[in-house]
Amino acid sequence: MSILSAPHFHSETAAYARLEEIVWPNGPVCSHCGGVDRITPVKARIGLRRCGDCKKQFRVTVGTVFEDSKVPLHKWFQAAHLLASSKKGISSHQLHRTLNVTYKTAWFMSHRLREAMMGGNGGTIGGPGKIVEADETFYVNKKGFSKKSGVGRKMVVVSLVERGGPLRSTIIDSVSRPDVERIVKQNVSRESQLMTDDAAYYKTIGKGFAGHGSVNHSAGEYGRGDVHVNTLESIFSVFKRGVKGVYQHCGEQHLHRYVAEFDFRYNNRTAMGVEDSTRTARALAGIVGKRLTYRRAGGKTAA
Repeated sequence: MSILSAPHFHSETAAYARLEEIVWPNGPVCSHCGGVDRITPVKARIGLRRCGDCKKQFRVTVGTVFEDSKVPLHKWFQAAHLLASSKKGISSHQLHRTLNVTYKTAWFMSHRLREAMMGGNGGTIGGPGKIVEADETFYVNKKGFSKKSGVGRKMVVVSLVERGGPLRSTIIDSVSRPDVERIVKQNVSRESQLMTDDAAYYKTIGKGFAGHGSVNHSAGEYGRGDVHVNTLESIFSVFKRGVKGVYQHCGEQHLHRYVAEFDFRYNNRTAMGVEDSTRTARALAGIVGKRLTYRRAGGKTAA
C-alpha cells in the first residue's frame, strides 16, 4: 500500500493530528503563553485548541510557515512528501497540476517547505579518522551551475561533505581564500583529513588539518585512492540536474533555499536509514518559528 494512502494525506482531522505528533511530541503547547496544562480542544473546529491559562485559542500551525495558509493541511502533507521524496525535486508547475492549486500557490508552498528544510548546523563535521571533502561550484544567473564563472553575475556554492556523513553548503558572492577558509574552519573538525582539488587557496587552508590531500583536476587527475572529491562531484551533479532539468531556473535571491533543499535530502537519505515518510516528518518538524510571506519570498519568480 502506498504511503500516500495514509489518512493525513486526505483528511484534515488526520492531518492536524499527524502534525501535532510531529511538532508537539510531548503534547500541545500554547503558542501564546507557552502553557502545557489545561489545554482543551474546541469542539466542531478542526485542530483548534484553547489554553486555560491565557484563555486564547490556537492551532499547531501558529508560529510556523503554515500560519495563515488557506491551503488545506492535508495538501501541505502531500506537497511535503513529493518534495522530500523526489531526488531532484519537483517543480511548482508539477505541484500545481498534482495538487490542483494555482501555480502561484504551488510556488509559494514550495518555498515555504524549503524554508522548513533550512536548519541550523550544530557543531563541526568530520573528526579523528574521518575524511571531509571541500569543493565549490559556480551558479551563473544566465547559465545555472558551472565549474567556470561564465558570463553574468555569479554566486559560489561552497560545499563540505563528510564521507558517509552530512553535507553542508554555503553561498558566497565570489571565491576568496579568507571566505573559503572561514567556512571550512567553522564547519570542519581540525582532526579531519581534508580532501580538495588543486585550487591554490586550499594549500594554505589544508595546513590547519590532520592531513590534506588534493587532486590535480587541471591535469586530468580525479583520484588517487582516498584522495578525491568525487562525493561532492556527484552531489553537484544532482544539483545541476535538479536546477536545469526540474526547476530550469532559480533566482539568485532564492538560491539559498534550493541549496538547502538538496542538502536536506542528502542529509536525510536512504543510505542514512531515512525513508520517505521519516524524511517528510523531519522536514515538517522544521516549520516551527519560521514565517515566510509571499512578498518576502520574492513574488512571481519562476519555479
